Amino acid sequence: MSTISAVVLLFSYRTSITATAAGALATGANRPGIVSSPAPAGPPPAGSGDPGTAPPSAPATSAAPRPAGSLVVNGTVVDTRYGPVQVQAHISNSKITDVVPLRLTSGDRRDEEINSYAVPQLRQEVLQAQSANVDVVSGATYTSEAYLRSLQAALDTAHFH
Repeated sequence: MSTISAVVLLFSYRTSITATAAGALATGANRPGIVSSPAPAGPPPAGSGDPGTAPPSAPATSAAPRPAGSLVVNGTVVDTRYGPVQVQAHISNSKITDVVPLRLTSGDRRDEEINSYAVPQLRQEVLQAQSANVDVVSGATYTSEAYLRSLQAALDTAHFH
């Protein structure tokens, strides 16, 4: 009987990495792509107002340029030998204003130690360079490369140059 209980407990146990990944996939919160962006400029499309509202008198122009504003974009999940890495880029007025890690390797204490010194350094260098084209952090090559690849994917999605 105790063997059966042990097997049931073993199969029902979830590690923090598994639970986090499953939760993220279930909600879609960390899916790559644009998370939020400003609304396009110009009049609302015909039929988008109150029922019975007449369509605009002037014809709508094709895709109006986006106003200067904020854009939040998730990068792709980059798998490393130590686990997945994913970042989110915050862009405002054509500048990278923040890079937020969504997923970092977290298998053990060493991963946490590496992340604690590498991630702030990478963020600072990216904000200064306004690009994902920065050097990797010594001693954190896998994390750095994955962080920068995820960031570049976010910047590509945002058409950030």
